[in-house]
Amino acid sequence: MTVRVLVADDQDLVRTGLAMILDDQPGIEVVGQAADGRTAVDLAHRLRPDVCLVDIRMPGLDGIEVTEILAGRDVADPVAVVVITTFDLDEYVHGALRAGARGFLLKDAGPELLVQAVHAAAAGDALIAPNVTRRLLATLAAGAPSRSRAQPVEPLTPREEEVLRLVAVGRTNAEIAAELFVSLTTAKTHVASLLTKIGARNRVEIAMWAYDTGRVRG
Repeated sequence: MTVRVLVADDQDLVRTGLAMILDDQPGIEVVGQAADGRTAVDLAHRLRPDVCLVDIRMPGLDGIEVTEILAGRDVADPVAVVVITTFDLDEYVHGALRAGARGFLLKDAGPELLVQAVHAAAAGDALIAPNVTRRLLATLAAGAPSRSRAQPVEPLTPREEEVLRLVAVGRTNAEIAAELFVSLTTAKTHVASLLTKIGARNRVEIAMWAYDTGRVRG
């Protein structure tokens, strides 16, 4: 199955470069490009790509606003969004993920991580660049837990608490399985249970919930 991608970035060279990298990959097709946020939203609604790769800073609508429109919690038919930015803009990570982004990358992440993020988003998973995860942890650990986050509908088991912390620091299912000495299927089952119990849509929201409830403090 080919993953159809829309690339949105206001810098022509960056946008063209990202599109070329993705188009060169087997199983990925760039179906559209946008130089501003409003065009990105219009094209996403018209083309219905599997994944939108969106820059955080764009004219018209920024990446967070685009993400909220395309993938926000109240969107009936959301589109998977991966947000991409530069080092000096990563203070927007939290906002983008809260808006519904399924991934967050820095522009120097490299082709391999870019392709992984696109495939993860298309599969309903999420990927955050490891260096972003570390910075995000440091930022969130400095703040107090949010009182707006509801507790789980059912208490988490001790094993689920372990899995929660590993998801929150960016571990994949395979890494969780290896670290906890369980099968990959078991790891996936625990993650699925977490999604249900805390009402999260994806792994990113699991991580946000872990930070907000004080379960992960860096």
